[in-house]
Amino acid sequence: MTQTIKVALAGAGAFGIKHLDGIKNIEGVEVVSLIGREFEKTQEVAKKYGIEHVTTDLADSLALAEVDAVILCTPTQMHASQSIACLQAGKHVQVEIPLADSWKDAEEVVRLAKQTGKVAMCGHTRRFNPSHQWVNHKIKAGEFNIQQLDVQTYFFRRTNMNALGQPRSWTDHLLWHHAAHTVDLFAYQAGSPIVKANAVQGPVHPALGIAMDMSIQLQAANGAICTLSLSFNNDGPLGTYFRYIGDTGTYLARYDDLFTGKEAQIDVSKVAVSMNGIELQDREFFAAIKEGREPNSSVAQVLPCYKVLHDLEQQLKF
Repeated sequence: MTQTIKVALAGAGAFGIKHLDGIKNIEGVEVVSLIGREFEKTQEVAKKYGIEHVTTDLADSLALAEVDAVILCTPTQMHASQSIACLQAGKHVQVEIPLADSWKDAEEVVRLAKQTGKVAMCGHTRRFNPSHQWVNHKIKAGEFNIQQLDVQTYFFRRTNMNALGQPRSWTDHLLWHHAAHTVDLFAYQAGSPIVKANAVQGPVHPALGIAMDMSIQLQAANGAICTLSLSFNNDGPLGTYFRYIGDTGTYLARYDDLFTGKEAQIDVSKVAVSMNGIELQDREFFAAIKEGREPNSSVAQVLPCYKVLHDLEQQLKF
């Protein structure tokens, strides 16, 4: 495939804009349609990025013959159904994490992707951050093996706000969204499937209806372990911090930056063509389309993560 890939992007909020900024740096790709919940606000974003087609209905964009692929940056609860709609319309699809908020729906997306033969990818960004890629290269070179991964995923979201501090129309979830990043990354970096998983959660928020604190333990088949702490109650610092404890070193990953265990910064600028994990994720999606191959973080590759999340959810119900 040599012609320009024409893209429809659904979700004109904080994360959609991150994708639009990343795509600006990628040759041979053009966003031709933007879908958002509020037409006027979506139109403002579209004008800024030179996108002509604006709609509040994904079906309008899927009906456009010129659209080759869709990127979904919509609420979690819509991910599976919208991914299915894209595949049924004959479009390649990249859906932001999580793939689904149930095991059944995740399985259906993977089944349909296999049936249609379209590129179907999930935005497990940690696979693409230069910091985690650097560690992955060390692992693949046989220079580092994970003994323990300690992760803190901390936000202050006692009200329903997005990453830009704007009111959300939907409720985020510690397990199906934020834990998905670490559950997948741990198995990916360990190079070994997760065979044990345990979880406990704190009180459910009376208005939001979700647990605001959670603790998860994981063990891979090769013996490596992971401890994940998550909170929407944490009043700073915010974000996700990873401590890789291995047989030959300790590394601290903070999004696209990496440090030794003694806080010496490691230069990861040469790991990939960009220091932006979202842009690298998008580059992989479009490269897979052009090359007719399975992308890293395909829906099939990340499916085991959602089985673990499902099992943890069953534990938390009792």
